Amino acid sequence: MNLRGVLSNWELFAGSPQAVPRLRELILQLAVQGKLVPQDPKDEPASELLKKIRAEKERLVKEGKIKRDKPLAEIEEEEKPFELPKSWAWVRLGEITNYGATTKAGALLPTTWVLDMEDIEKSSGRLLQRIRFSERPALSDKNCFVKGDVLYGKLRPYLNKVIVADEDGICTTEIIPFRCYGDFEPRYFQIALSSPLFLDYVNARSYGMKMPRLGTEDARHAVLALPPLAEQSRIVARVQELMQLCDALEAKVTLEAQQHETLLRTLLATLTQSASSEDLAQNWQRVSDHFPLLLDRPQAIDALEQTILQLAVRGLLVPQNPTDEPASQLLKKIRTEKDKLIQEGKIKRDKPLPPIAEDEQPFELPKAWEWVRLGQIADNRLGKMLDKVKNTGQRYPYLRNTNVQWRQIDLDDIKEISLESSELDEFRLIPGDLLVCEGGYPGRCAIWNEPEREMYFQKALHRVRPRVGIPSELIAICLESDSKAGNLDKHFTGATIKHFVGQALERYLVPLPPLPEQHRIVTRVTELRQLCAALRSRLAQSSQIQAQFAQALVSQQG
Repeated sequence: MNLRGVLSNWELFAGSPQAVPRLRELILQLAVQGKLVPQDPKDEPASELLKKIRAEKERLVKEGKIKRDKPLAEIEEEEKPFELPKSWAWVRLGEITNYGATTKAGALLPTTWVLDMEDIEKSSGRLLQRIRFSERPALSDKNCFVKGDVLYGKLRPYLNKVIVADEDGICTTEIIPFRCYGDFEPRYFQIALSSPLFLDYVNARSYGMKMPRLGTEDARHAVLALPPLAEQSRIVARVQELMQLCDALEAKVTLEAQQHETLLRTLLATLTQSASSEDLAQNWQRVSDHFPLLLDRPQAIDALEQTILQLAVRGLLVPQNPTDEPASQLLKKIRTEKDKLIQEGKIKRDKPLPPIAEDEQPFELPKAWEWVRLGQIADNRLGKMLDKVKNTGQRYPYLRNTNVQWRQIDLDDIKEISLESSELDEFRLIPGDLLVCEGGYPGRCAIWNEPEREMYFQKALHRVRPRVGIPSELIAICLESDSKAGNLDKHFTGATIKHFVGQALERYLVPLPPLPEQHRIVTRVTELRQLCAALRSRLAQSSQIQAQFAQALVSQQG
């Protein structure tokens, strides 16, 4: 499959998120294989160009302008990854260029261009900014370059930072300026050094873990495909034309993504603005008719899932049952139970929470619902403080902030904490306990449901234990809905690291339905989330197939 084949199948190819980057790779690969533009038998072959390059090197050596370099090894057959057109030649980079022979900067003018790695966009070779010496004083060694030099970023070569200088300047020593001996098209060398073939070579030979770089000798030994000089220019012109096409395709994809997001947001908003469950059913039907178009990317399914949570907490996800005992009666039962436990000395008298003002209520609730503060319906407390000095008690397994992820608890890395026997009941988890992270991402929470496993919790976690059969899942739904909507930020303290302190959690507003409806809501949310998971799985499989298709198109270049 050639480039024309890829473009003719673009609608299929574009299904992969890496479609345009893959297309750019294909263009560069075809360019260095001699398959992007036709060969012209009138062109002077690369073998003649090589003779001129060698003659120019010899002249410079005799004039004492360069040193005679050590001969590089002959190119073995196994180093040639494909067959070249007849007029082309295999060469080593160090055979035809001065790669590695850098000149250090001396006195600089305020207007001198000072180039750093951060100024070059990865992969594209675009110059992001041009900074002068007056703005960026060069305090360390710098390499000089002149207009027309190829500038190769040897640091983290996988970032693929290669440009051609359009004026004289200096650059960081992590950028190697070089030029070919004799006539050459520098932008062809930029293409060659940006191609997948060269990237595979440098990635295999880069050294250093944190800051990998390509060594000078490895770069000089790199094998390049050299076209005739005239064809180099035609290749550059064609690559520029096709890269502009890629830019247009990329802009089209970005615009379509923005339009898709706007459409999705608008249609899903009609669901959350429904006046009743009957109104929701009609709006849902309108949206569901467009599901194949709307739910074609992971972020769309995330938005749908967030909408489901919003519908749940607004009382729109399941119909109300007039025979359900209203939430006001549930609150009376909770108060009666707490007063009884206080009289029996089993719990301390709770401090009164501030009344809920009307301007605090973010939306109107169904008739049988009530706005409540979390402290009214659940016992909340922070876990055991980890004291590394006083470590006298027996050690027990405990959960930390890092163990609690959204809707799941990671049990792979469990630490132990020292607890006295008098503290066991206080910090022991029981099935149904909701764990809310005190710091980090606002509202992250999960439910402990391991009846056979003994577990405790550290101070970085709040344990929320609802009363009179209120399902923990309902509170988790409220927290996640508010978190994803950005409504929890006002409850957090701290600038760099946010904290959901105990007092804020106690005062957190919860829309409380009648108890039977709570269970219906939890069941319905679970069902719909399972459908969302199935959609994600199907989408992932489809994306994988599309990616394989794209890779097949890119790989078959014959």
